Amino acid sequence: MAETSTVARPYAKAAFEYARDHEVLEAWSELLGKLGRVASVNEMQEIFSHPKLDTARKVEILIEVSESEVDDAARRFLDHLGEKGRLPALAAIAQQFEAFRAEHDRRMDVIIVSAFELNANQQETLGSALKKRLNREISITTQVDPSLLGGVILRAGDTVIDGSVRGRLNRLHETLSA
Repeated sequence: MAETSTVARPYAKAAFEYARDHEVLEAWSELLGKLGRVASVNEMQEIFSHPKLDTARKVEILIEVSESEVDDAARRFLDHLGEKGRLPALAAIAQQFEAFRAEHDRRMDVIIVSAFELNANQQETLGSALKKRLNREISITTQVDPSLLGGVILRAGDTVIDGSVRGRLNRLHETLSA
């Protein structure tokens, strides 16, 4: 079977394009997030794979359990997912929808891992430098990893910048070993 992210991508893109074109990005973001969380629960996955339930009933159960307000377009989207057997991929669809939305909004989530807790001034300095370099709005999440010894590791999308002491020592070791 295909990777869930591969299966989810075209559905997430179609949902995003619809929401963008109809100016309902926020509503669809909330809806898909809620449906994705409900769809990822083991009991709901069992319902999706139940052979005696038809597609319409599976969609109805999903909507009921999530307590979501679903308009006609969203209902057609869910019905289509059900017909194609893609309801179990709703969490991945929601995640990829958010990635499309972040790209559209020109924003990026950045994880900063440091050896010590960063103060607000340090976070602001790093945030403004990243905003300038990436040309995007930045949302920072910080983590502490004492094994870094010093410096930081920045993770922004697919980009990783390792400015940690541990990373520098590893690169020095590789250079000397070569």
